[in-house]
Amino acid sequence: MNRRPNGSNHHRSPNLIAPPRAAVPIASLAILLLLVFACPKITAQAGPPFQTDDPTPVDLHHYEFYIFSQFDGTPVEADPTGPAFEFNWGAIPNIQLHAILPFGAVVPSNNPSYAPAGAGPSAFGLTDMELGVKYNFIKQTPHRPGIGSFTMFEIPTGSYTKGLGVGKVWYKLPIWAEKEFGSWSLVGGMGYTVVPQTGYKNYLYGGYLMKKTVNERLELSAEVFSHAGEGIAAAQTHASTMIDAGGYYHFKQPGLQLLFAYGHSIAGQTENYAYLGLYKTWGKDKNDKDTDKKSASDAMISARSPRIGN
Repeated sequence: MNRRPNGSNHHRSPNLIAPPRAAVPIASLAILLLLVFACPKITAQAGPPFQTDDPTPVDLHHYEFYIFSQFDGTPVEADPTGPAFEFNWGAIPNIQLHAILPFGAVVPSNNPSYAPAGAGPSAFGLTDMELGVKYNFIKQTPHRPGIGSFTMFEIPTGSYTKGLGVGKVWYKLPIWAEKEFGSWSLVGGMGYTVVPQTGYKNYLYGGYLMKKTVNERLELSAEVFSHAGEGIAAAQTHASTMIDAGGYYHFKQPGLQLLFAYGHSIAGQTENYAYLGLYKTWGKDKNDKDTDKKSASDAMISARSPRIGN
């Protein structure tokens, strides 16, 4: 997503206190994930264009590149991202190195109904850059899911005074699990975001995604994604639960795909999410032949725009 930081980075008065948050069904998601992953085998695939990620790193000596745009907005503020550039590298067995360079905007609503949140001028420019490491520490087998971490560091490259950045390094600490059942894939997990900045809150998030391979050209997916309130300086001042749907279209050129998704909240704060991007993967296998083993749906972002801003 956002995957990235998904949501606002707009700077407001440090004395503001966020309003009460609606309850988020994180516990319900956790129970559902336990039931799903106790089932027999399904290679789950998630990541861009969705907010739920997966534990599967890029294959060793393989690469992924995305160019994408993303939107996340609430009645408080709209936060479009784009153009944004993502690069993933299978540098070490079971480990993926990850980077995103995003440009984006903050567009506060300036609606008195949401004051003091959502107030200030609009701005566009470089937002906070994302660096990360994905580590698959439990391999998937017929009897257990694959499990891994995807630690991300949000670097304060965006202007804090203009609301394009948080102004300090902040972190996303998720654990993701996956399982495959023939043409169906299931993936899900939970994470915790740490934002050591005035006006923002540390918060939980989690998601569950199901994917179906329709044919050799088309894969379709749907997800349920929830997050807690992110603070008065974010567009997501309250908790929200969303349903997103989209997929992956494989072009004739090997390794090239179109990624697309759109979603809307079903509980909590009103929120919209959208993603559109192009993806390319390439690399060499053990026999030094060009391969395109890992599809875009195996990758992960983003979620979200750095979520505060997958």
